[in-house]
Amino acid sequence: MGADLTQINLLTRREIEARIAGPLIAAFIEEFGREKVLEVSRRVIGSMARETGFHLAKKMGDDSIRSFAKALEAWGAGGAYETVELELSDTRYFFDIKRCRYAEMYRELGLQELGVTLSCGRDFELVKGFNPRMRLQRKKTIMENHDRCDFRITLE
Repeated sequence: MGADLTQINLLTRREIEARIAGPLIAAFIEEFGREKVLEVSRRVIGSMARETGFHLAKKMGDDSIRSFAKALEAWGAGGAYETVELELSDTRYFFDIKRCRYAEMYRELGLQELGVTLSCGRDFELVKGFNPRMRLQRKKTIMENHDRCDFRITLE
């Protein structure tokens, strides 16, 4: 029987994961090569994120953009990031993240380069898992040294 991980905020869960996965991925890269290891890592993490999105929609009771916006509150728990909401409608959810403690945590652990794979890359698949008709576009992330993360989610 698995533990109820919802009792641990997401930022702490990502840190626990990073402390295990980061050194493993780094060792696999050294042994087997960067591109192949990152490709496999992205595929596995993406699959997990899609599954999380699917279960999140079930928990919320529907797969609307408004429910997705409400569900994202868990990702920001404990001040994990500072968000500026730009637009929320039935077909669009646009927001920027101005401060991201996830990125700060990966930097502190010396894993900034892997942070995109371990964390930021999940976002696209999470959205698809939540609702296959939703699309995320993002051109900037704090993890990649930009001043913000620009999330643009639309319903097709």
